Amino acid sequence: MKHPVIEIDPNKVSGAPVFAGTRVPIKNLFDYLEGGDSLEDFLEGFPPITREHAIAVLKLAEQSLVKEVVPN
Repeated sequence: MKHPVIEIDPNKVSGAPVFAGTRVPIKNLFDYLEGGDSLEDFLEGFPPITREHAIAVLKLAEQSLVKEVVPN
């Protein structure tokens, strides 16, 4: 997958989607938010991830969800 913020490499974290240039799985962001933590909590826990990258991932998830769930 070629995306400026997300990287998928079978040799990195068993092929799980990660923030590009890191080994931080995208799932960690959603786990934090689902657990009631704030975006700031996540960013403090994973210093290599920028706010812009985290928001880009959230927007991508939103776009994907709206595209699949909301009929035109």
